[in-house]
Amino acid sequence: MRKSEVLAAEAVSCLNKALCHLKDIWEEIGIPEDQRLQRTNVVKSHIKNLLDMMIQEEESLKKRLILSLQTCKTEMEKLCLELQLPVFEEEAGISMLQQEKNIRTQVEALIKEKARRMQQLKALLEQDQDLCDVLCSVPYGIAPDSVPSLETLDNFHQHIANQNEERRHAEFTELKKQIILYMEELDRVPETSFEKDVVCEDEDSFCLSRDNITSLKLLLCQLEEHKAENEAMCESHREKIQQLWDRLQVPQEEREAFSQYMVTSKKRNLDALQTEVQRLEELKLQNIRNVIDAIRSEIAVFWEKCFLSTDQRQAFTPYFSEDFTEDLLSLHDAEIQRLKQHYEDHKELFEGVQQWEQSWRLFLELEKKATDPSRFTNRGGNLLKEEKQRSDLLKSLPKIEKRLKAQIDTWEQEQGRDFQVNGQKFLQYVEEQWELHRIEKEKEKLERHIKKSKQTEEDMLYGTAVRTPTKRRFLGTATPNKSRKMVNVSLYGTSNSTMRSVYGGTVCRSPAPRPPLSANKTLAVRTPGGCKPPHPRLQGCNKENEAQLKGSSPLRGALLTPASPQRNFSIASVASTYSEFVRDLSKASDAKIQHGILNSTTTNL
Repeated sequence: MRKSEVLAAEAVSCLNKALCHLKDIWEEIGIPEDQRLQRTNVVKSHIKNLLDMMIQEEESLKKRLILSLQTCKTEMEKLCLELQLPVFEEEAGISMLQQEKNIRTQVEALIKEKARRMQQLKALLEQDQDLCDVLCSVPYGIAPDSVPSLETLDNFHQHIANQNEERRHAEFTELKKQIILYMEELDRVPETSFEKDVVCEDEDSFCLSRDNITSLKLLLCQLEEHKAENEAMCESHREKIQQLWDRLQVPQEEREAFSQYMVTSKKRNLDALQTEVQRLEELKLQNIRNVIDAIRSEIAVFWEKCFLSTDQRQAFTPYFSEDFTEDLLSLHDAEIQRLKQHYEDHKELFEGVQQWEQSWRLFLELEKKATDPSRFTNRGGNLLKEEKQRSDLLKSLPKIEKRLKAQIDTWEQEQGRDFQVNGQKFLQYVEEQWELHRIEKEKEKLERHIKKSKQTEEDMLYGTAVRTPTKRRFLGTATPNKSRKMVNVSLYGTSNSTMRSVYGGTVCRSPAPRPPLSANKTLAVRTPGGCKPPHPRLQGCNKENEAQLKGSSPLRGALLTPASPQRNFSIASVASTYSEFVRDLSKASDAKIQHGILNSTTTNL
């Protein structure tokens, strides 16, 4: 008998004992029959509900087990189909629970197998893609989403192995080709047994193992380094030869004869370059003076590029030595190398300063043109272009200075010293240039003012010369107005005629007085055509001047004969400034004194 059956019998026995115990209790208490029946029904109901609940839970467990069993069977059949494996056969005579456990275990194993195959397939696909890229071949025909069979994976593995073999062969062929090429350029023959196997033996006989491929790559790297060293040496020798050619002024024919060795970096070219350098060095010692002069020319160029001051230049005392020896040549070589390195290290900064210098010189040139009056006669729109260019420079110069200031600040922090241009700090140098420009502008303005004041004094002293631009002569008929003016001017002789000045303009002169035609009649004084008659208070002054000049010869020319000493005011005493002129005029007008300084008709303009 099963233990569960024994336990069930014990449960029934316990139930019976409990009912008997309840019956005895009820008897002792004296509970009536109807209440006993009622209480018995309650016991029955409790027991029945408990058992029903337990049965329901077990039935639910049975249903879940059956559903899980069906799900596992379905998933197992699907996995077996994907993995191309036979379906798992159920054991006969086992319980439902054991059957579900066995199927679930089998499903878990099939899931792991599927993941393993998919991972292998992914790795093989990546390798195949890499090999296809190298060998330019078609990828292996397999879908990346399908689960491969074991046979498919084995075939794919074999395909990858063949591809790797082909890749190694292609890599070996390429490495061997490059190694042979480098050996030819270096004029080198195989020395070790491995090198002989690579270069001399047949390709099929060479073992394409990973170690051999690695050794081939190492040999190729060594040859590349050797070739790079030869190229660097050849390039250095070429620069040295070119420099010595220029310093020694070697003829062009001799240079062209050696040009075949100035191209590649083969071993024989390196030997030829070394020989040429040695020959030129010996020739340099024989022509040491010319070489030092050539180096000094280069040093002077780099002095200008590096903006060195006079003190900095004079600090290199060998530059001024006349004792041309090998030591002096060595000092010059070291100095030119130092200057070249200094310029290369700070090339960006020096180029920025050079840009500012060029822009500044162009700006000063345009400023000078802006003050030239002849620029207005230029044609072709040059004036507008120059003004636009000057405006652009006014905007660009501060930007360049700002950028250079940032670069110079960084440079000074890194170097721990001041950046100088021509012996002074660059920013100070820029400020001085702007200040000198401002002073020059003020000086030009003052000179123009002095010149204008001087011209005003001369005009007050000798008359005003009205200069008009020279015009083309009119070839037509003169207007009546012009005819009348010419007739009026002819009445007064040459002193009232219109004259051409040396500046190409027209000089209008005031009419000079003539002696009266008779003692009883005085010729009326006239002003030039188009002018207003003289002020009544000034007519007396003019008459007195006419009386003083009466009897003298007519004035012909630009200047008059000096007045007599008896005059109260001579021409030489005319006020030198406009304010003095106004003061004298006011005094003369109030006192009604007849002075000759107000007689505009006696002085030629």
